[in-house]
Amino acid sequence: MESETSDQSLNLTASCIYSDRRSISGVTDVDQHVDSSLESECLTTKDDLALKKKSQETGPHLDGRCIYLVGMMGSGKTTIGQILSQLLHGYSFFDSDKLVEEAAGGATVADIFKLHGESFFREMETEVLRKLSRMYRLVISTGGGAVVEPINWKYMHKGIIVFIDVPLEVLARRITSVGTASRPLLHHGSSDSYVKVRVEPRESCKHLYQLFCRTLRQLSMLWKERSEAYNNAHVRVSLENMAAKLGQEDACHITPTQIAIEALVQCKSYLKKECNNVHLL
Repeated sequence: MESETSDQSLNLTASCIYSDRRSISGVTDVDQHVDSSLESECLTTKDDLALKKKSQETGPHLDGRCIYLVGMMGSGKTTIGQILSQLLHGYSFFDSDKLVEEAAGGATVADIFKLHGESFFREMETEVLRKLSRMYRLVISTGGGAVVEPINWKYMHKGIIVFIDVPLEVLARRITSVGTASRPLLHHGSSDSYVKVRVEPRESCKHLYQLFCRTLRQLSMLWKERSEAYNNAHVRVSLENMAAKLGQEDACHITPTQIAIEALVQCKSYLKKECNNVHLL
């Protein structure tokens, strides 16, 4: 009976990962996949129209302040940031990891970690956030580890900080579906890339399940180190809470558009409270 339960768990997890993988065919990064699907989106669906309306309502309250998106790796910050910047009048989008890569002469984040170490990367990341903090009308996607440096919060608090809170199991499934090569704190080696050779279906499922479990364990360790820091965010967008409100069993079915709508709702609510507090003073 225990073996049967284990098999069901393995098959279910592998099935979810395969499903993600089919939709990410040929793509090497989670956010890159969502970005490609974003290109074909048109403001025609109910959610798209709601997003446009919320952006028009929230934009004036921002008064040009930057929006910083924080969250664990794979939480979709880049995709959500691009959606928000396209809808908020006069706003542009920046990915702090990409800016660090540019400052490092085009080296990837993974290469910077490998050649110079994490502390060197963190110093460059802080310098990028320092420069961005002097600007206005930006939506900024930060790296997953940006929250570990207290000085970064000082810079980000000049804007509105939005924490994209995604369940760890959902993150593990997303990351496993594309491999961990671009995630230096998770990369286990060349064997992580999804299986490209012909193997028996059960062996392939077993490989995916093992990779999923390893990724989930490492994400859990990172979460323990960073979870308290996320309390510094002004706004929290919980996919678990969203799924419950929408009557969905799995948070992985929530779309980037729906997350962007919730982020705007939460931002507007925060800004109203902030304004009321100022009037009370």
